[in-house]
Amino acid sequence: MHNEYTNIKAGGISNKNRVLLDTLNREVKNPFGIPDVSRILEISLIKARRLTAYWAARGWLTRIKRGLFITVPLGAINPTERKEDPWIVAATIFTPCYIGGWSACEHWGLTDQIFKDIVVFTSRKVRHKRNEIHGTVYIVRSIKKEKIFGVKPVWREETKVNISDPSKTLVDILSEPYLGGGIRNVVSAVKEYFSGEDKDETKLLDYISKLGNGTAYKRLGYLLEYLKIDAPKIIKECRKNMTLGYSRLDPDLPMKKAVLRRWNLYVNALAESKKND
Repeated sequence: MHNEYTNIKAGGISNKNRVLLDTLNREVKNPFGIPDVSRILEISLIKARRLTAYWAARGWLTRIKRGLFITVPLGAINPTERKEDPWIVAATIFTPCYIGGWSACEHWGLTDQIFKDIVVFTSRKVRHKRNEIHGTVYIVRSIKKEKIFGVKPVWREETKVNISDPSKTLVDILSEPYLGGGIRNVVSAVKEYFSGEDKDETKLLDYISKLGNGTAYKRLGYLLEYLKIDAPKIIKECRKNMTLGYSRLDPDLPMKKAVLRRWNLYVNALAESKKND
């Protein structure tokens, strides 16, 4: 490798490289690629690629995935332990996207459970639903661009990251209970939502309509009655808009023969109603 990258001095890095790395530290706030290094340091792509490889090999850059890095502060005691905030990584890699599902439930206090993996909704096409990046597992759900709505920006360090607002979070997990941590966790989220300050019945109904999932109406209507939550307007709309076919309350559990015809649901989880009608 070129001598200017291998002239090591105190601290395991040359003075010239220390100045360049300090510049990079000041300028980048999110994970970055080699073209960013070239632009910020005003050097060629070839030079940026060599320099990035050198820094990564010496522990002063952390490789998140192929071609994507984060800087390590020059004063770090153990550079190899430097990790970027997983939400910032998600916002960088999967944009346009938003944090949702059980991750958003945790953020808005809709669940007491702690989930290690991060749920991301993106309009980008992804090859795998489960992606492990820099030690964090991302459960990625590809959706159409027009389905990205009902999001709020939140600050993570100096970066804005989109997250589904409480109403959109509830609609998403009613549509796909798995992304809410399973139907029992969805039940908990429904209870918390309707007893909390973030409840917005108009917004909730608007979001379900935009999402266009008739099964979400069925699950919501059934759960409101199951939990004895006073929401007659929503129950009426759920009855009006639910689809005719039969659906499973939890699509990830086996189907049961008994059907709750009022909601066209196979109630294959929780306590079943005594009657089918």
